[in-house]
Amino acid sequence: MATRRVMFGDQEVEIPEFNFKIIPLLVTALALWLFTGVYMVGPDEVGVVRTFGEYTRVAQSGLNYHFPYPIEQVNTPAVTEVKRIEIGFRTLRNGQYRTVEKESLMLTGDENIVDAEMIVQYKIKDPVAYLFKIVEPELTVREAAEASLRTVVGRNKIDETLTTGKFQIQEGTKTQLQLILDKYESGIHVVAVQLQDVSPPKEVIGAFKDVASAKEDKNRMVNQAEGYRNDIIPKARGEAEAMIRDAEGFRESRIKRSEGDAAKFTTILKEYRKAKSITQKRLYLETMERVLPGIEKIIVPDKDSGNMLNLLNLNPGKGGKK
Repeated sequence: MATRRVMFGDQEVEIPEFNFKIIPLLVTALALWLFTGVYMVGPDEVGVVRTFGEYTRVAQSGLNYHFPYPIEQVNTPAVTEVKRIEIGFRTLRNGQYRTVEKESLMLTGDENIVDAEMIVQYKIKDPVAYLFKIVEPELTVREAAEASLRTVVGRNKIDETLTTGKFQIQEGTKTQLQLILDKYESGIHVVAVQLQDVSPPKEVIGAFKDVASAKEDKNRMVNQAEGYRNDIIPKARGEAEAMIRDAEGFRESRIKRSEGDAAKFTTILKEYRKAKSITQKRLYLETMERVLPGIEKIIVPDKDSGNMLNLLNLNPGKGGKK
């Protein structure tokens, strides 16, 4: 650099010569450096600004400005995007997937092994906590989700895990995972947990299918027996009730009939006491009216009648008692 000599009192001092031609370049560089502080925050993002590495403020969607690096830096996480992680399997680029057995194999409450695959959907609810409270958020969510699924499956028996208990396992895993993430102050909200497949291990799946078929046969036979019972018992109860009603009706009719006979006998007895001979004669005649029409009648004439027919059958076509 060029210098020039300047006298200060009785001393001569060399000072560098300043080139004023470099000033525009410095001004341009400073302007460009300041312009690097302009940044855009998307509609699904928020801007988290750090000043010398420490969080200072949050910027909303749109065009914003911060002091250029290294004074301030900004992160723009997508807070409305629903992220997805896979537990027990990975989707490949060709649309197929591969199983990750170290994640999918787990024990049930009755100490059986099941192969469970799950999808977790989540999004950011607190961008500051998401960026600064946890390290590697995706790995944190994956490990917490796997631990939650193992915990919930371990509380259920294998029959419930494979059949009717899947919805309860999903909801229980979601609740358990959210509790863990809130405890970490992760700033993550769990949107959904979906079990993709829950099955026995490949080595024993045939035996499990045989057991499931036997249980289905058992349930079918039990249902058939219950259907037969539900059909026959009401019929038997109805028939029993009808027999009881018939017996009660017969009893009432016999009682009324007996009471009527008794009343009739009492009436006849009163009449008999008033005129015994007449009543006896009337009863005899009434009895003969009922008895005689139903028997065979033979008239035997006496020896003085002069008729050569000693026997005369008055009812030749009717049999009866003699």
